[in-house]
Amino acid sequence: MPQAATAAAARKKGAKAPLRSTGAKPAGAILTTGQLTQCYRDMLLIRRFEEKAGQLYGMGLIGGFCHLYIGQEAVVVGVQSQLRPGDQVITSYRDHGHMLACEMEARGVMAELTGRIGGYSKGKGGSMHMFSREKGFYGGHGIVGAQVSLGAGLAFANWYREDGLIAATYFGEGAANQGQVYESMNLAGLLKLPCIFIIENNRYSMGTSQERASASRDFSKNGAPWNIPGEQVDGMDVRTVAAAAARAAEHCRSGKGAYLLEMQTYRYRGHSMSDPAKYRTREEVQKMREQRDCIDNLRHLLLADGVTEAALKKIDDEVKAIVQDSADFAQSSPEPDVSELWADILVER
Repeated sequence: MPQAATAAAARKKGAKAPLRSTGAKPAGAILTTGQLTQCYRDMLLIRRFEEKAGQLYGMGLIGGFCHLYIGQEAVVVGVQSQLRPGDQVITSYRDHGHMLACEMEARGVMAELTGRIGGYSKGKGGSMHMFSREKGFYGGHGIVGAQVSLGAGLAFANWYREDGLIAATYFGEGAANQGQVYESMNLAGLLKLPCIFIIENNRYSMGTSQERASASRDFSKNGAPWNIPGEQVDGMDVRTVAAAAARAAEHCRSGKGAYLLEMQTYRYRGHSMSDPAKYRTREEVQKMREQRDCIDNLRHLLLADGVTEAALKKIDDEVKAIVQDSADFAQSSPEPDVSELWADILVER
């Protein structure tokens, strides 16, 4: 029987056909020193890239909105370490880190930020609207919470095709209270869709603290009405994130349905580049930087595990070169021709 017909028959019977095995073993929850070193490199690349993006924004080379991911790097890097080729990633407007974690080229991301033809959306999408189907990255979305419904749709396609793939769907704690989020969870719970719902709880939705904006104090329980299991995770420790992501991924791939992870993290900068972040103290931010920084803490761990200062310095130099190259490329890439306004807006069949 054809694959789609099998899924259709299962739905008529009120049951879900089991996911087809990809032949790969479940990803391990414990990262080796080599894997942690790669995580360090990936997180450092995101940090340095975002710092450079902030500089270019201040110089007027990036226009519009720009939401930086500085402080939250362990979340996407830890989750990404447990995904497989073909799995999909979708997120909100705070998306540059997710793009880099999906191995999208820094050149293309920075060129898009600066509105150049060499960008992933040919200079027409900017910070919030980049895509790469080849890398399994389905955006960057500017409407709060809207990407969650799309993520459930990606998971529905995987469920229908029985392809063993999962959709990692990221959103913030502010978006967690949006109506379409609960509608998406209802569908995911009903059909047991292979979707990991990842709440990046960075404590402040725009300028409002979690305590003032949400009656819920434990977002990991938000999927309970739809029988979606969840857990709170230390989002400042890439090892803890990877372990939780491994559990969530295995839950989805085994046909048990969706899983919810509340990543407790922190952003050092304001909500966007136009936000002075006066709703919190400098002491609060400094304390997080000094005691909980995901990159610094991993660096100390790697040194304790025998990785040399020279090896980490080599990574630092490599990352700096990549970021500088992306900035140089972005500034040298031409702006899109006016004719691009009419490109990629209609598919003729």
